[in-house]
Amino acid sequence: MATYLYRLGRFSFRRRTLVLSLWLAVLAILGVGAATLSGPTSDTFTIPGTEAQQAQDLLQERFPQSGAGGAQARVVFVAPQGEKVTDAANRAAIEQTVTRVRTGAQVADVTDPLKGTVNQAGTVAYAQVTFKVPADELTNADRDALTGAAGIGRDAGLSVEAGGDAMQEPGEQGPGEVIGLLVAGVVLVITFGSLVAAGLPLLTAILGVGAAMAGIQIVSGFTDLSSNTPTLALMLGIAVAVDYALFIVSRYRHEVALGRTGIEAAGRAVGTAGSAVTFAGLTVVIALSALAVVNLPVLTQMGLAAAGAVAVAVLIALTLLPALLGFVGGRISGSRRARDPEGDAGRTTAGRRWARLVSRRPVLTLAAATLGLLVIAIPALSLRLGLPGDNMAAPDTTQRKAYDLLTDGFGPGFNGPLLVVVDAAGSAEPQRAAEDAAAAIKKLPDVVTVSPATFNPAGDTAILQVIPASAPDSRQTTDLVHAIRGLDDGVGGRTGAELAVTGTTAVNIDMSAKMGEALVPYLAVIVALAFLLLTVLFRSVLVPLKAIGGFLLSIVATFGAVVAVFQWGWLAGVFGVEQTGPVVSLLPVLLIGIVFGLAMDYEVFLVSRMREEHVHGAAPRDAVVDGFGHGARVVTAAAIIMISVFSGFILSPDSIIKSIGFALAAAILFDAFVVRMTIVPAAMTLLGRRAWALPRWLDRILPDVDVEGDKLRPAEPEPAPPAPELVGAGR
Repeated sequence: MATYLYRLGRFSFRRRTLVLSLWLAVLAILGVGAATLSGPTSDTFTIPGTEAQQAQDLLQERFPQSGAGGAQARVVFVAPQGEKVTDAANRAAIEQTVTRVRTGAQVADVTDPLKGTVNQAGTVAYAQVTFKVPADELTNADRDALTGAAGIGRDAGLSVEAGGDAMQEPGEQGPGEVIGLLVAGVVLVITFGSLVAAGLPLLTAILGVGAAMAGIQIVSGFTDLSSNTPTLALMLGIAVAVDYALFIVSRYRHEVALGRTGIEAAGRAVGTAGSAVTFAGLTVVIALSALAVVNLPVLTQMGLAAAGAVAVAVLIALTLLPALLGFVGGRISGSRRARDPEGDAGRTTAGRRWARLVSRRPVLTLAAATLGLLVIAIPALSLRLGLPGDNMAAPDTTQRKAYDLLTDGFGPGFNGPLLVVVDAAGSAEPQRAAEDAAAAIKKLPDVVTVSPATFNPAGDTAILQVIPASAPDSRQTTDLVHAIRGLDDGVGGRTGAELAVTGTTAVNIDMSAKMGEALVPYLAVIVALAFLLLTVLFRSVLVPLKAIGGFLLSIVATFGAVVAVFQWGWLAGVFGVEQTGPVVSLLPVLLIGIVFGLAMDYEVFLVSRMREEHVHGAAPRDAVVDGFGHGARVVTAAAIIMISVFSGFILSPDSIIKSIGFALAAAILFDAFVVRMTIVPAAMTLLGRRAWALPRWLDRILPDVDVEGDKLRPAEPEPAPPAPELVGAGR
C-alpha cells in the first residue's frame, strides 16, 4: 500500500493544478445538486419489528382519524387558588381557549377538558390536541397559534401551559462547529509554528465537510433523513478531516526537514502517514456503517452519512492535500525557527520524556491508569435509557410546567398514557372484545384508569387509553406494558381479537429494548472486523487485542461520565444541562460505533510509528520510546482538536446533540491521553518483541500493506540539501 500511496502523493504534488481543478469541479457539481435536489429532514422515526411500530402502522391503515403519527399536545388548565375549573367563569375561559385551539390549521381533534379529564379535586383539567401532521412538519405559526390560544385562559386568571411533541421546536445548530474550528486553528498554529501549515488542515476540512454536507442534501431529496443526520456527519467530518490532514502535513514537514525535495516529501508523507490515515479512516467507516445491524433507520442514516463524511476526508487527505502542498511549496515550513513536529532536533521532547518514564514503570503505570478509568466508570452501573421528553425540558419552559402540573394534578402516569389497540377484525363480536380487553387491563396492578373504547368507522379496530400510576420512565410502567401485551393470548383466545400497545411511552420502552438487544451483536461485528484490519496493518495478534481492550476501558469510563453529568447532575451547570434524566437510548450504540473508530485512529497513528522504528531495527523498548516521541506531539494536537470540535456541540440546545458532543469529547480525552498515550506505551514495553509476534501460517496468508514504508527505502533517492527550487515546486 505504501508504494501505491507514495505514487499517488507524487502524482498529486506534480499534477497539482489538475487535481485541484477536479476537486473544485466535484464541489461545484455537488453544490448545484444540493441547491436543486435537496429535501426537508424529519424528526420522526420508525422502529421496525417492534409491537409499538406495528400498532402505529395498523392505526394509520384502519384508523387514520385517530391521528396516529401526528403531533400531540396537552393544554393544561389550573384554576386560581381556592377555585375550581368547573366554576362558571373558569369554564367559560376554558371553552373559549379550546374553541380557539380547534381553529388551528393543522389541528385534527381537541378533546373537551371538562368531560372526563378533570382531576378529583376539580382544580386541574387538560385538553388533548391531535394534529394532522408529525411534529417536524408543524410550523412556528402552528405553535404560535397554540400558545396564543393559551393566552385567552391566562388573561382570565387561569394557569395554562402546553406540552407534548407539538411544542418541541426544531433544533437550531449552535456555534459549536465554529468554536471547534477556531480552537483547531490555534492548536495547529502552536503545533506547526506556521500559518500556512496550520491553514491547510482547516482548508481541507472545510472543503471535505462542504462536499459531505452537499451529498447529504442531495440524498435528502430522494429519501427521508433524520434532522440529526447532517449534524453527526458535520461533527465527525470536521474532527477527522483536520486530524488526517494534520498527520500528513506533519510527516511532510518532517521529510522536508530531513532535506528531501518537495515532491519526494509529499510521496513519502502520503505513503507512510497516508497509509495510517487510510486504515484509520477505514476502521471508522466500518464502525459507522455497522450501525445498520441495529436495524433502526435513523441510526443507519446517521452512521452511513457520517461514514461518507469520513471517506471524503480520507480521499481529500490523500489527493487534494498533497496538491495544495505543491502550491505552497517551501512556505509550509514558515520561519526558520518553525518546529518540526516529528523531529528530534537534538533535544529531548516532552513526549520522549513521558515515554521513558512510562517504560521504566510499566506495571505501575498500567495498573494506575486502568484503575482510574474503572473508577470513573462506576456511575455506568446506574445507566438508565430513555428518549427526551417534557420531563427533560428546562424548568422554565411551558412543556416542563405542563408536565409538572399534570403530575401534581393527576399523578405521574398521566404524562405517559398507553395506547392499547384492539384489532377485532377476526372477532365475531368486536364490542365485546374491546370490553373484555378493558376489563382485563383494569385488573392489572399500576393501572389508574382505562378509557371507554373508541372504534373506527369500520367497527373492526378500537383504541383504549390506559393511564399508569407510575411515571413514564419507571420500571413499573415498563412492567405494565409487558403485562398488557401478555394478555393478548387470553383475550384473543376468547374473542378472536389481538391486543397491541403503542404510544410514546411504549415506543420508548421498545426503543430501549431494541438498543439493548443490538448492543452485543453490533459490538461483535465491529470488533471482529477491526481486529482483522489491525492484524493486517500491524502484522500482530497481541497489538489488536490490546487496542480493543483499551477501547473497552475508554467506553465504560465514558458511560460513567455521561451518567454522572446527564443522569446524576454532577457538574450539570458547567455543561449547561438544565434537567437531568435517563440517557438517550440510542446514545450507547452510537457512541460505541463512533468512539471505536476514533480510538483506532490514535492507535494506528501512534503504534504505526512504533512499528516503523521496530521494522527499521530498533530494540523493543527503544522502538516504543522513539515511536512515541515522533508521534506524541502530533497525536496530542490531534486529540485536543477533536475534543475542541466535539465540546463545541455541548452548546447545542438539543439534548441529544449536547449529550453526544459531551460523550465524544470525554471519550477522546480518556482514550487519547489515558489509553493511547499511557496504557499503550506501558503495555508495549511489557510485551517487548512478543508484541510483533505472528504465527507463520498467518504471516503467509496476510497481505503486506507496508504501512511503515519499508519498501520505499531501496528506491529512496539521496536526500537533497535544502535549495531554492523547493519553494513553490518540487521537480
